[in-house]
Amino acid sequence: MNIETNPEQMLEKTRYNMVVQQIRPWYVFNDEVLDLLYEIRREEFVPQAYRQAAFVDMKIPLEQGQVMLEPKMEARILQELHIKKTDKILEVGTGSGYMTALLAKLGAHVYSVEIIPEFKNIAAANLSAHNLDNITLEQGDAAHGWSAHAPYDVIVITASTPVLPDSFKNSLNVGGRLFAVIGEDPVMEAKLITCVAPGEFTETLVFETSIPALINAAQAEKFVF
Repeated sequence: MNIETNPEQMLEKTRYNMVVQQIRPWYVFNDEVLDLLYEIRREEFVPQAYRQAAFVDMKIPLEQGQVMLEPKMEARILQELHIKKTDKILEVGTGSGYMTALLAKLGAHVYSVEIIPEFKNIAAANLSAHNLDNITLEQGDAAHGWSAHAPYDVIVITASTPVLPDSFKNSLNVGGRLFAVIGEDPVMEAKLITCVAPGEFTETLVFETSIPALINAAQAEKFVF
């Protein structure tokens, strides 16, 4: 059976094209990250209505105005965080559970917090097939931080926030890394924030983007004259 008539081979060819044509051109060269994209099957986490778009360079709609990020953005986030096998990770916004699975493969344990109960249930079902025993899914509002298991080595916020509450930075171990998309439309800044000493942080601009905001995200103060 040739590649044109074998659905599984066609699927893997499409996955390969995603990596070569979208992700590598976005400066993602880390072999561990790239290998994960073949191991964790993205299509298994995409809503059924968008399954055919699992490898397309687009945000995939979820319910209530939320999205799955573009594949290239997911991969770039993982690369920038330099996750180690000993890292305790906080994910704010579980969504479909895809990023949760990728983080769990790289780190020691992932605490993933989702405000929408339906998302938490969907993610639990999606993750159950992958035999990952180092994930704790929790339902709650983590838009202003989640200190329950702090301090963390890695924090990933999967939606934007107009301003970043200090509680996130203060929940990092020394050496800990935080990825957050900060700002409002039309341009938001994806930043990597690193705790270099107690109470001291460095910030690196990774890229500019625009993604939906966290539900109940912290807002910038409005000045009235």
